[in-house]
Amino acid sequence: MKIARLRPRHRTDSDDMGSNINSMKTIDKFAKRETYCIVDDKTGLIATRDDITFATGVPIPRGITEFLFDGWYDEIIKKEIPYNGRADQYHMLAPLPRPGKIVCLAFNYKDHAREQGLDAPSDPVLFIKPQTSLTGTETEIRCPDFVKHLDYEVELAIIIKDTCKNVAEDDAYAHIFGYMILNDLSARDIQFADKQFTRGKGFDDFAPCGPWITTADEVAQPQNLRLTTKINGTIRQDSTTDMMLLKIPQIISKISRVMTLEPGDVIATGTPAGVALKNPGVPYLKDGDTIEMEIEGLGAIHNTIRKVRHSPAHV
Repeated sequence: MKIARLRPRHRTDSDDMGSNINSMKTIDKFAKRETYCIVDDKTGLIATRDDITFATGVPIPRGITEFLFDGWYDEIIKKEIPYNGRADQYHMLAPLPRPGKIVCLAFNYKDHAREQGLDAPSDPVLFIKPQTSLTGTETEIRCPDFVKHLDYEVELAIIIKDTCKNVAEDDAYAHIFGYMILNDLSARDIQFADKQFTRGKGFDDFAPCGPWITTADEVAQPQNLRLTTKINGTIRQDSTTDMMLLKIPQIISKISRVMTLEPGDVIATGTPAGVALKNPGVPYLKDGDTIEMEIEGLGAIHNTIRKVRHSPAHV
């Protein structure tokens, strides 16, 4: 299944005047409130939280995190779900509002390591992005204008299903709830000035993701998915997840030796070749640039860069 987090687009009272009050409402009745939905693969129609509760009688929680990881999702998938809503009546938000951790891998693709002139690491090179870096598809990335070298990185993101520690590689897939796309935006000038990742990758809006979570049962071969980045319509990255140096079972096993993984934690598994860094002639992102990232079977996310003026007191 595909599960998305939503906020209704602006609607006027006249939008509802022709509604049949006896028909199932396709817009969440709390029309100005954040909600979530399940997306039908065949039709693209959606069933919102209120639609699901109305049809099944199950009082599922208002928060998507509780719905996914507190047993409610497992109950709902056994029911008949009505798909009558339209996704274009909503803004898609970052699928998870406040994951406990966003753990990211650096240099985890063979072609990316080569283009950066680096040896392949035998253990994951890890850093963590803050919750506040998350944003959804179809949003503007507000980048302070003191960032001069803004770069993009398409990544397959794993969503952890349950609490786990010291996971064996053979058991790793059992701890995955699903997958989504994540763009690990990076201020390279700050990253290299600091000689570490946190500030250069930690700005607000520097982790666009989504458009939804695709559950693990729908992704038969997560280690063989094509992933692409287009900047202003031109392909910059084009690779497959087979190019990962550390494969998904190794990633989960090695990270879980260091830190306990919890429900809703996000792991961004690295990016392939094609970034602007160390690629002469490939420009960094600028104001107004459009970014489209797609991963096979997981959808696509679209964002626009918007440079914003900064306070003179920036660090």
